[in-house]
Amino acid sequence: MFDGRFRQAVDKRTQPLGQALQRAGVTADVLTFTGLVAAAAAGVAIATGWFGIAIGLLIVTGFTDLFDGAVAKASGSASIRGAFFDSVTDRVADAFLFAGCAWYLADHGGGRVVILPLGILAAAFLVSYQRAKAESLGIAARGGLMERAERLIVLGVALVSTGIFVPVLWVLFGLTTVTAIGRFQRIWVAAGRPAGAPARRRTFIRPEWADGSTFQDRTRAAVTRWRAVRHEARTRARDRREARAHRRSNRPHRSGA
Repeated sequence: MFDGRFRQAVDKRTQPLGQALQRAGVTADVLTFTGLVAAAAAGVAIATGWFGIAIGLLIVTGFTDLFDGAVAKASGSASIRGAFFDSVTDRVADAFLFAGCAWYLADHGGGRVVILPLGILAAAFLVSYQRAKAESLGIAARGGLMERAERLIVLGVALVSTGIFVPVLWVLFGLTTVTAIGRFQRIWVAAGRPAGAPARRRTFIRPEWADGSTFQDRTRAAVTRWRAVRHEARTRARDRREARAHRRSNRPHRSGA
C-alpha cells in the first residue's frame, strides 16, 4: 500500500535525510546490507524469545529499507544492479524473520501452528513474485494491502506481547493471502487486454494532466455540445409557438345568428 498509493509522498519526505546520509558517506548498498544483518539478528531474537530486542531490530530493518532508495537517488547511483540486490536481500530478510517465528513456536510447543510463519512467508513470496513477473511483462503491479512495509509493521505488533503473537500472525497470514489474490486478479485482467489498450482506472478524483490541455479540450467539447442542444431545443420551441399562432390566425370566425 505504501509502495503503491503513497510512494511519491514517502519519497518526498525521505529525500532530505537521504541526501544527508549520502553527504555523510553512507551508500545505498551499505544500508541494504545493514538491513539484512538487522533482519537476521531480529530472527534470532524472535527465536530466543527476546521480543523487545526484535522490535528494535525490526525498526532498524525498516529504516534501512526506507532510506536505501533515497540515498541511491541522492547520489545518482540508482541502477539495475542495486534494485536487484535490494530485492534479493528483502526476500532473504523475510526468510530470516519468519524462520525465527517458526523456531519460537516450535520451542514453545506450538504444534501444527509452527507452519503458520511458513504460510505467511509463502504468501509474501507470491506477492513479490507476481510483481516481478508482471513488471517483466510490462504490466504495472504495485500496490496492495499488505506489502513488505506493512508486513514488518504487523509483525512488530505481534512482537508486543506473547499473548497476541499467534493471533496477529493469523491476521498477517490472512491479509497477505488477500493481497496475493487481489494482485493476481489485477494482473490477470491487465494481461487479458489487447496490446496497447489503456488500463481502466476507477477513481473518485479527477485526473490531472501535465499541461491541462486534455481536460480543457474535453470541457470545451462538452460546452459546445450543450450549447448546440440548447439552441436546437429553443428553435423547436419557437417553431411550435409560431405554428400554434398560425393555426389560430387562420381559424374561421363564428358569427352569431
